[in-house]
Amino acid sequence: MIVALIAACEIGFWVLLAAGLACRYLLKMPRTGLALLLCEPLLEVVLLIVTAIDLKNGAEPDWTHGLAALYIGYTVGHGHRTVKWLDGHAAHRLQGRPLVRPPRYGMARARHEGRVWLGTLVGAVVATVLLQAAIWYVDDPSRVTSLEDWRFGAWRAAGIHGLVALSYFVWPRKAPADAGPVTASTSTEKNAEREGAHR
Repeated sequence: MIVALIAACEIGFWVLLAAGLACRYLLKMPRTGLALLLCEPLLEVVLLIVTAIDLKNGAEPDWTHGLAALYIGYTVGHGHRTVKWLDGHAAHRLQGRPLVRPPRYGMARARHEGRVWLGTLVGAVVATVLLQAAIWYVDDPSRVTSLEDWRFGAWRAAGIHGLVALSYFVWPRKAPADAGPVTASTSTEKNAEREGAHR
């Protein structure tokens, strides 16, 4: 049941996101679109409540409960960035606004990767808190091994991502010699040229 609910929450996330962006940019209803986007955290609240009820009713803690904790953590850590990224692309496609891309080279790219890693770190913290709460809630060391494994997995993922982000500081990516400074306007012009070439 938990796996099905996670799948339903993931589908609901994208449905609400698509509906919110459609209201904002196609139907010219920005307040309605914003309200739909703000409803997305409710999906994680529902998942958290159902997971707690499942454990309270005597369900054996297993990988599905750990996956639910990691899903909620990921949404908290990266959900806002995902929505912002898609909102920017929708505004670019539907309203012609400049598409602001993350930096690609040098320390600017390194700082960007560091900020993305902070989202993963937040997700690991949230997942750990939820998993630890579940461990205390079950209060039976013989039944919570899978939850402890997921807790370790959350920090292993954060550690690997941290090493990747750190590599951008240790070995900054260098721009090609013939590459000029890229701005939002030049990026938009290049996108328009590419789109025109495909037509």
